[in-house]
Amino acid sequence: MVIIFIIIFVLAISFLPQFWLRKVLKKYHSPADKFPGSGGQFARHLLDKLSLDQVTVEQTDQGDHYDPQQLAVRLSPENYTGKSLTAIVVASHEVGHAIQHHSNYRLFGWRQRMAILASVSERAGVMILMLMPVLGLLSRSPLLTLITGVVAVALIFMGIVVHLITLPVEWDASFGRAMPILKAGEYLSPEDYPAAKRILRAAAMTYVAAALASLLNFSRWLAILRR
Repeated sequence: MVIIFIIIFVLAISFLPQFWLRKVLKKYHSPADKFPGSGGQFARHLLDKLSLDQVTVEQTDQGDHYDPQQLAVRLSPENYTGKSLTAIVVASHEVGHAIQHHSNYRLFGWRQRMAILASVSERAGVMILMLMPVLGLLSRSPLLTLITGVVAVALIFMGIVVHLITLPVEWDASFGRAMPILKAGEYLSPEDYPAAKRILRAAAMTYVAAALASLLNFSRWLAILRR
């Protein structure tokens, strides 16, 4: 019964924020012609205004994001060509990441460096844990097996650290960069502010879910290690 509850809980925190995000974004995609320019055009306008001419704006099928290696703000087709509130707010959020990058925002730099390391270390940690029974049989040393397990769990823990750093980075891009720009430039009417905040908050919640899922996965591996 406890196992079933845990499974339901993990599925809920993994999928409900994504469902909520899609619902919020879809809601404010209408009306589709609320603004005179598209999300792509708005992103280009903000970048030019901020003297970030070297940053390009591109359409992508890989989801809305900012690519610091290629210096590109990439928007999904509906946000790149759309003229909805969602398109404008999401575009400003991704421009917020470009601002973080070019202002040398410390947490943004840490996340970029650690994300690559965490991806490799997490896979390595899982592989080591899977091989632990074999290593234990070959070495016949409980101490060596324990040390190997601790190292593997530490490698997996790197993924949690990256998610914890990602949360303030995303929050800053939304409410420390994008929202002030939208207000200062009077790009939105005051009645649009609450909806814009809901869009930004829903996007941030997906990273909260990812952090919780990583923490639960980490706890699962710890439980395995204790056996």
